[in-house]
Amino acid sequence: MSTTATPLTTTPAVPPVGTPAAKARRKLTSPWASLVAVVLAVLWTIPTLGLAISSFRPELQIKTTGWWTAFSDPEFTLDNYRAVLGVGEDASTNLGDYFINSLVITIPSVIIPICLATLAAYAFAWIKFPGRNLLFVAVFVLQIVPIQVTLIPLLKLYVDADLMGGYWPIWLSHSTFALPLAIFLLHNFMKEIPAGLLEAARVDGAGHVAIFFRVLLPLLTPALAAFAIFQFLWVWNDLLVALTFAGGGEDVAPITVALANLSGTRGTAWHLLSAGAFVSIILPVTVFLLLQRYFVRGLLAGGLKG
Repeated sequence: MSTTATPLTTTPAVPPVGTPAAKARRKLTSPWASLVAVVLAVLWTIPTLGLAISSFRPELQIKTTGWWTAFSDPEFTLDNYRAVLGVGEDASTNLGDYFINSLVITIPSVIIPICLATLAAYAFAWIKFPGRNLLFVAVFVLQIVPIQVTLIPLLKLYVDADLMGGYWPIWLSHSTFALPLAIFLLHNFMKEIPAGLLEAARVDGAGHVAIFFRVLLPLLTPALAAFAIFQFLWVWNDLLVALTFAGGGEDVAPITVALANLSGTRGTAWHLLSAGAFVSIILPVTVFLLLQRYFVRGLLAGGLKG
């Protein structure tokens, strides 16, 4: 006698009609809510639009008129981009080299905390050991420690260990600062996975390694993507950590350091900042737009239950 297994189908949970959750759902999907969302999106987009227009305007117009005057008196040029990208005689710097440095800094600074936090979150969520709850609370409390108070002790530690002068201090610092939040988000996401799923894997003979890689890891895609986006944006836009641990060398300085130096020693070349800033935001905006659905799903799943 043979039996055929029917696949399980799940439907999204919809609040019953008349409940407070259903009423809140209707309010959030009302035309007024959509109108508010559109207005907020426009308000948030206006500064970016102004930055894009300013980046193509001549230096004299940028310094004497507002960006909105470009609609009545359009005059555009690529001189600002030539200057910041190191093209032509008026080139002031080459953001391309700093762009590569930012990639070299950002990618390991995202991968390292994800790998460590995923293993730690699994241990806190599904492995019982003495002091687990107390240690998890300690990790959670580390989120409120200001980064500024750790810079000098870390810098002294790196100098004593002879790690200064390369990318390692920046990678380790960003990974250290990111671990508490990463462990918290991934732990909460793992706790929402039904325990019966893990018990079924144990019945089939799976150990912790098999459960982690074959059962949990495929289900963690939204949470991993959410933290990856958050960490990517944080590291890419960071200036303080880079200034502290890059050692002042241009060979490891990220693009944010180059942007800080674009305005010149007396602030007379600030017209180049619009083009340089627009170059620097292209990659993070692209990453966020491509993975935004995972970002929302992962944050909601990791922030609602503890």
